[in-house]
Amino acid sequence: MMNYDELLVWVTMILMLFGMVMVYSASVALPDSPKYANYKNNHFLLRQAMFIVISMVAAALAFRIPVATWQKLAPYLFVATLILLVIVLVPGLGKGVNGAKRWISLKVINLQPSEFMKMFMVLYAADYTVRKQEYMHKLTKGFLPMMAAVAVVGLLLLLEPDLGAFGVIVCIAMGILFLGGINGIWFGGIAATLVGIFTMVIVLSPWRRERIFAYLNPFDEDHALGKAYQLTHSLIAFGRGEIFGVGLGASVEKLHYLPEAHTDFLLAVIGEELGFFGVTAVILLFYFLVKRAFEIGRQAIALDQTFAGLTAKGIGLWIGVQTFINMGVNLGLLPTKGLTLPLMSYGGSGVMINCVGLAILLRVDFENRVLMRGGRL
Repeated sequence: MMNYDELLVWVTMILMLFGMVMVYSASVALPDSPKYANYKNNHFLLRQAMFIVISMVAAALAFRIPVATWQKLAPYLFVATLILLVIVLVPGLGKGVNGAKRWISLKVINLQPSEFMKMFMVLYAADYTVRKQEYMHKLTKGFLPMMAAVAVVGLLLLLEPDLGAFGVIVCIAMGILFLGGINGIWFGGIAATLVGIFTMVIVLSPWRRERIFAYLNPFDEDHALGKAYQLTHSLIAFGRGEIFGVGLGASVEKLHYLPEAHTDFLLAVIGEELGFFGVTAVILLFYFLVKRAFEIGRQAIALDQTFAGLTAKGIGLWIGVQTFINMGVNLGLLPTKGLTLPLMSYGGSGVMINCVGLAILLRVDFENRVLMRGGRL
């Protein structure tokens, strides 16, 4: 038995390196536009390579921290990230891009606290479930305190605004509580309430409402050049790719037709250049990651490591839900939302926290193997 899951490491590396290649392909023509006129053709490639190196160092450090230490740190990391979410909203401190204030500028890179909150919500929800195990069937002591914490996070994210990240974080928290044995009736009732809240947020926001209508009929002439512009060009990219794609680097949609091709719509460029087979390969790689996370989590729980098991499953939920939403948006199955493809899309905070999350997953697997050998943690 090896000390770590070698295949999981290789799949993660393949996704990151393949993502770096596709980020370069999707962004190579951006300097031709006035917005990126001062950038070199390889600007985003070099930045993504730097992000990957930093992320690997951060992951190596995270792997060395025992799971028990992560459990002790979970509440403090959650509160620290809450403070960062508040700082983002402070005028002069938070950085805005395309009408949303989601970043804190650190000169070299921009820090996106909402990405960190996804990981730390996994740790906090897992720790909360373990601490409150005897109260999980009670509404006031078991469910409401956790929902209050999620509500505070949601309020801060909606002020940015970042409905996509809020949706992922709600799925993480609800999923871990469900796996931790929450009362089924309370779970169903709160889930229905959350659906109602999301519906009200969309109904009361004219521009979100317009996005929904545009998504339902993207090629309507009133939508195609407006709210559904990204979606229509994403669908055109997939259509052009057909089975085997037009060839690596040969995408037309990335030539200033498809906005944010190197971030939110990277899968569309993959679909155009590498076709159905390229997209299927990416889906299968992510499927392996999510499946492996749940297997590791199940093994940890079988070894009476409940926090480790819930954390592993929570990481699987996080990667799975975010991947599903990003792919669904690219394929026109879901309304357009600004969520990146984990490990692959351009961005420093996202890639780094994805790597840290998977490093913690590897640590859980490592400790499982130690225990199965009869060792001590």
